[in-house]
Amino acid sequence: MNTQHNLFVCTTCASTWKEGKRVGISGGQKLLEQLSHLHQDWDLRDEFLIQPVECMSACSHPCAVSFTAVGKYTYLFGDLAAAEETLPAISAAVLDCASLYHAKADGLLPWSERPKLLKKGILARIPPLPQLTVNSLET
Repeated sequence: MNTQHNLFVCTTCASTWKEGKRVGISGGQKLLEQLSHLHQDWDLRDEFLIQPVECMSACSHPCAVSFTAVGKYTYLFGDLAAAEETLPAISAAVLDCASLYHAKADGLLPWSERPKLLKKGILARIPPLPQLTVNSLET
């Protein structure tokens, strides 16, 4: 059985605000749209869901994405600038890194193996939750 993998994308990152309301399309939304476009032809599209998230609390490091899967480390990356001219390269690097994440049984992404655009900007590496068994639930 394949483990479902998730790519979360913050859609409020790099937003412009006026009088408490978001104006225009956020950088995070633009990144999500570019990733969704590339995802259609990606060989792991059936095993890696792309999911928008309203906020990932990485506001000082926009744009933010996260890789998650059961039994694997969770990674949170930020500082993925979403300027129009950099979106294709950033999106391709995110999916390249997601492919690497998918291939690792524990999800560990060594710095030396990450795509250049994701070598910096790591905000968190969160250990996997321990696997719960029926016996541990009964105690």
